[in-house]
Amino acid sequence: MKKTKLLAFYLPQFHPTPENDEWWGKGFTEWTNVGKAKPLFPGHYQPRVPADLGYYDLRLPDVRQAQAELAREAGIDGFCYWHYWFEPGKELLQGPFDEVVASGSPDFPFCLAWANHSWYAKTWNKDKSQDKLLIEQKYCGVEDYKAHFYRLLASFKDSRYIKENGKPVFVIYSPLDSSEIKNFISTWQELAKKEGFPGIYFIAHNLSDRKELKKYYDLGFDSVNNCIILGKTDKNNFFAKIIKGFMSVLLKLPKIYNYKKLFNRFFDIEIDSSEKICPSIIAGWDHTPRSGRKGVVLTNYTPDNLYELSYRVLSNTQGPFVFVKSWNEWAEGNYLEPDLRNGKDYIYALKKAVENTSK
Repeated sequence: MKKTKLLAFYLPQFHPTPENDEWWGKGFTEWTNVGKAKPLFPGHYQPRVPADLGYYDLRLPDVRQAQAELAREAGIDGFCYWHYWFEPGKELLQGPFDEVVASGSPDFPFCLAWANHSWYAKTWNKDKSQDKLLIEQKYCGVEDYKAHFYRLLASFKDSRYIKENGKPVFVIYSPLDSSEIKNFISTWQELAKKEGFPGIYFIAHNLSDRKELKKYYDLGFDSVNNCIILGKTDKNNFFAKIIKGFMSVLLKLPKIYNYKKLFNRFFDIEIDSSEKICPSIIAGWDHTPRSGRKGVVLTNYTPDNLYELSYRVLSNTQGPFVFVKSWNEWAEGNYLEPDLRNGKDYIYALKKAVENTSK
C-alpha cells in the first residue's frame, strides 16, 4: 500500500527584506508581530516565545538544518514552501528557498505553494490604511507563465523536489483568484512535458467551501487540499452570529472557538477521505498578533487534541498527501516548532499519530 506523505506548509518570512523595511520599518520580520502580541482575555496564550530555535533568521543555514531535523522527528516527510511571484521580475521572500536549492542543504524533501494574492497594509498593521495596496498579484499572460516556470525549473529537477507519479507537486493558494489560472495550468503542463516531466501535479488550496470542489477539477487541478479552519462558520447560525458579535464588539474580544469542537470542520470524513483530496491537520490558530481584537483564536488546542485530530486524518485519508498547517506560522499561532510553554510536545504528538497509523 502506497504511503501517504505528510507535508508541512513553511513560511519564509523570518528574514529582513528591502520591501518589508520600506513598508513596516527597518528590520521587520514576522517576529516583530510575534514579539509584541498581548493576551486579550484571561488564559489567552500570548506572547508565544520560541524555544529550541529562538527568534531565528532564515538566512542562516544552521537554522534551516535544525528545522529539517525537528520536522523529521515529528514524522513530516517534507516542507511545502510558500512562494511569492507577482509578475516577471518581482518575487518576495525567495532568499531562503533559493539557498536551499543552491546549497543542496538541508537534505530534506520540499515542494512549493504559490501564494497568489495581493498584499495590503491591513495584513500586518491594523493601524495603517485598510485600503493601501502594497503589491498587486498580476497575471500577465503566457510569457509571464513561461518566465515563472523556468525560474523554478532548477528546483523541479532537484532530487529532493516532491513528485507524484513523476510530476512535481505545485500548490496554488487561491485557485479561483483569476480566470487566468486555467491558462496558467495548461501552459505549465505543456512546458513540464517539454522539459521531460510527465506533467505538473497541481493541488488547489481550498480555504472555505467543500461544495466548490468541481470548480477546481474543471480548471485542471489534480487534487484539492481542503484546509478549512472556519470556512462559513456562523453564516447559517443566527444565534452564533449574535453571540460572536456581542463578544467582539461589546466585550472587545477576538472571535473564540474551541479547537476540538471543530474537528468535523477540519476533516469531513465523507469528503476528505477521497483519493483526490489532500486533507489538512490544523496545528492551532491565533491570528491576534497580526489582527489584534479582530483576530480568531482557537482555544483548547493541546498536544492530546492535536494527536486525536492527526490520528483521525492519517487513518482515514486515501489521497497522496496530508498537509500540516503549518510548520512555522508563528503570528497566526499556527506552528509545530517548540515554544517555551510546550517544548516539543506537539512534535511528539504528531510523531505518535504518524507511528500509530503506519503500523
